[in-house]
Amino acid sequence: MDAHSSTIRTDVLIIGAGPVGLFAAFEAGVIGLSCHIVDALGRIGGQCIELYPEKPIYDIPAIPSCTARELVDRLMTQIRPFDVPIHLSQRVQTVTQREDHRWTVHTEQGLTFDVAAILIAAGNGAFVPQRLQLPHADALEERHVFYSVPRIDDFRDRDVVIAGGGDSALDWALALCGVARKLTLVHRRNGFSAAAASVAAMKSKVEAGAMDFVVGMIDSLDAPDDALRAVRIKHIDGTTDIPADKLLVLYGLVADLGPIADWNLDVRGGRIEVDTSNYESSRPGIFAVGDIAQYPNKQKLILSGFHEASLALRKAYAYAYPDKKRVHVHSSYDAKLAERVQASAAE
Repeated sequence: MDAHSSTIRTDVLIIGAGPVGLFAAFEAGVIGLSCHIVDALGRIGGQCIELYPEKPIYDIPAIPSCTARELVDRLMTQIRPFDVPIHLSQRVQTVTQREDHRWTVHTEQGLTFDVAAILIAAGNGAFVPQRLQLPHADALEERHVFYSVPRIDDFRDRDVVIAGGGDSALDWALALCGVARKLTLVHRRNGFSAAAASVAAMKSKVEAGAMDFVVGMIDSLDAPDDALRAVRIKHIDGTTDIPADKLLVLYGLVADLGPIADWNLDVRGGRIEVDTSNYESSRPGIFAVGDIAQYPNKQKLILSGFHEASLALRKAYAYAYPDKKRVHVHSSYDAKLAERVQASAAE
């Protein structure tokens, strides 16, 4: 769609194309709401795909195990019957409520929406990985220097250095151990900010000689001819050069709400405060679900986001159709939904 086309009118604008945003689109379709999805990222899947696309997830109901990528693929299949438009690389800049109580929403890239309600499912908001501030690092990105693991096979039979001491660094060290030809984990200290079980498993691998662990910090990259050859580690005794053709840097993310912080919402600690009866924010008509929503006893789980989205959209229905009473129908008895699903499966 042309970024400069006319205003797009729909019932609900969903901000965020991660798992919770995708499921919200399905729920919107089920209860009879039209919707569009926008996401600042250039691909569908949100933080799951950006940070751990091939990491197993075990707590999705009725799915004993699946990767983040598989979960996103399944959710895309689930919303296919509703033909939901998804606008990527579109960061929402401003939201303005009009006298008719509907919202005008503008993205930085030029799209304009006219909506009855806004559902924010933006995870941690705008986020970027903490990058290496070293010569050659930028030029080597996505070939030799990585800040996430898009494909495990990119690291197969390679000399891999992983930098970091958090959950992501430990998880990927364990996942790539046995995949990489040689694997070295580098962290600035012996202590870790990761799950105790992961630390114990890593140390066991090191003791068994399956991987190496070095205490120190990355000092420089040896990259002649624009190709990584080694990583120089600075430590208490001097420096050590570790042969490497793949460097995975997992120093964590810098989270920022971005323009959302300027929407006059009740925001505390980088999260949007919501009413747990319907996950509405302090501004009626704007809802927050998933990791970005904050309330007492909040659990940052994908399944919690699914529940939050379901309740939020039922309140949003009242804004889209204030004079129409919505009649609840179990999906098992929803003939129109069954027809849509069957037609989509036949395509």
